[in-house]
Amino acid sequence: MIERAVILSTGDELTTGRIVDTNASYIADQLNQIGLEVVAVLTVGDVPQRLEWAWRNAIALADVVISTGGLGPTTDDLTTETVASIAGRPLIFSEEVANHIRAFFERRGRQMPENNLKQARFPQGAEIIPNPIGTAPGFRLEVSHEQRTVHLIVLPGVPREMKPMMEQCVLPWLKAQRQGATVTITRTFQTFGITESALDEAVMQVISPDEARVSFRASFPEISFRLTVRGEPQTAARKLEELSERIRQRLGEYIYAEGETSMEAVVGELLTRRGLTLAVAESCTGGLIGHRLTNIPGSSRYLKADFVTYSNSAKIQTLGVNPTTLERYGAVSEQCVKEMAAGARHNAHADVAVATSGIAGPDGGTPEKPVGTVWIALDANDMSFARRYQLSGDRGWIKLLASQIALDWIRRYALGLPLDRSLAFRR
Repeated sequence: MIERAVILSTGDELTTGRIVDTNASYIADQLNQIGLEVVAVLTVGDVPQRLEWAWRNAIALADVVISTGGLGPTTDDLTTETVASIAGRPLIFSEEVANHIRAFFERRGRQMPENNLKQARFPQGAEIIPNPIGTAPGFRLEVSHEQRTVHLIVLPGVPREMKPMMEQCVLPWLKAQRQGATVTITRTFQTFGITESALDEAVMQVISPDEARVSFRASFPEISFRLTVRGEPQTAARKLEELSERIRQRLGEYIYAEGETSMEAVVGELLTRRGLTLAVAESCTGGLIGHRLTNIPGSSRYLKADFVTYSNSAKIQTLGVNPTTLERYGAVSEQCVKEMAAGARHNAHADVAVATSGIAGPDGGTPEKPVGTVWIALDANDMSFARRYQLSGDRGWIKLLASQIALDWIRRYALGLPLDRSLAFRR
């Protein structure tokens, strides 16, 4: 039974940092979804001894090894030769694959370099995995290790070629091998407004380590965590739902979504569901809130306007901020940001509006209003509310965090929750 997997990424471009290995994260996510445990991810350069070391260690750890890279026509593409050597199999030339490669070049009106035929050689006994986009097919090969069978799956490193091969050939084959197997199922919770340590403490209060595996990922400005349950399919599904309900009861308003999604997508869905329209007034965030909202398809249904009023004159002329307010309290103040939000809502004829004004730095701070001071306001028919935050980080971080807080306020308003109950940000 296939239970454990190792992902092997090869190429000097990975070990030197010239490119980021997105293949491994994609494959790991796909394997996790079908219940396979990824026990290791190995990355090595194009050095024969290191490749052999990585393959031998991967085979020792796993029931299936999935590799990407090293299938090209050049001398530093060594994956096929390494696998054949470890398996003790000769390389066999496939005339069918060779004809496919020749036809690939003919369709493009190009002459085929002879070294491309290197891609038509495979270890004896390998099952070829077609490449519908490029010239490098993959292959699957069974090897024996300590009285068990290990499946080696070799794919090209180009993501746009590798992904269709995974989805069309590899994943269906793996699912077929695992019918009736113990499954690993997960659920991801997206949170905001609670620190990682407080989140860990809260989760540990309601879930013990022997019930599920809990993993955290801090990806500024939110923190997500994943519950992983393993067992017979129906039992595991019931257990995951039971544990998830405990989490919902414990963390409540700090969970803004389940699954892989963004705060702006959640806000858009809530505004659409409630039939609310929105206006935004931005100073320190410089249009970032509107940018994030309009990244979501269909945002024109609820976003009426985004006013980027960076200067005081723009705040006065566009939003109707009273000049006396700016003279007496300054642009970074409760009074100003409330008038910004009210002006945006009025001008756009929206149901609700949020506004930001602050000092993103690195200059411009004072002892009374240091860098990182941000005021946020929300204005609606039934309320006008503002809060000061003291944020930290560089200019980009402060802008991003301010935009996230503003979006969270909109989410909270749409759900009827208190706007500001953050455990994460000092005011």
